[in-house]
Amino acid sequence: MKTTIRKSLVLVALFVSAAVSYGNEISSNVNNGKGVRTTVTFKDVKKGSILSIKDVNGLVLYKEAIQLNGSYTKGFDLTSLPDGNYYFEMDKDVEVKIIPFKVVASVVTFNKTSEESIFKPVVFMSNNNYVHVSQMAVNNKVLSVEIYAENGDQIYSEKIEKEGDVLGKIYDFSTSAKGVYTFVMKTNGRRFVQNLDIKKNYDQ
Repeated sequence: MKTTIRKSLVLVALFVSAAVSYGNEISSNVNNGKGVRTTVTFKDVKKGSILSIKDVNGLVLYKEAIQLNGSYTKGFDLTSLPDGNYYFEMDKDVEVKIIPFKVVASVVTFNKTSEESIFKPVVFMSNNNYVHVSQMAVNNKVLSVEIYAENGDQIYSEKIEKEGDVLGKIYDFSTSAKGVYTFVMKTNGRRFVQNLDIKKNYDQ
């Protein structure tokens, strides 16, 4: 099955409201003489977001699905972790918030200047099967895009360079075969996958 995709030179801006960004607070307190607990607060989280604690190799040490919209606060005893570098990760719908910390001799240290947000690429379809791929480009300069047909064949790939604050392209699927297409996007050392169902061929 041959699928034709025509590129458009139009860039698409991804508008992200201030509510998407996470305000966060880190504090430590003594837990009834039993040790030091680190209290983490994330503001404006949504139900279904995923909070994880990972080591420097990406190994998940703790994982929790957020159950309520609003502000999330929880205390963690991180002092028992082996010496090394770790990070909290709050994974929301279009943003991943990363808060690194290190443990040395049971002392936990955070450096706010090392915190970062990674905005996920977003794939959506407008009229006449024009597919938009867009990402807020804060710390990244290149977005790699691979597109696969329903049978698993790769039908297109490219690396999109940053222009201004946005990485993005529009792809014309109006003459493409109907079916589910898979978009594999790589940025900031991370891989994101999104499926899109093309239901109508407008040139038929």
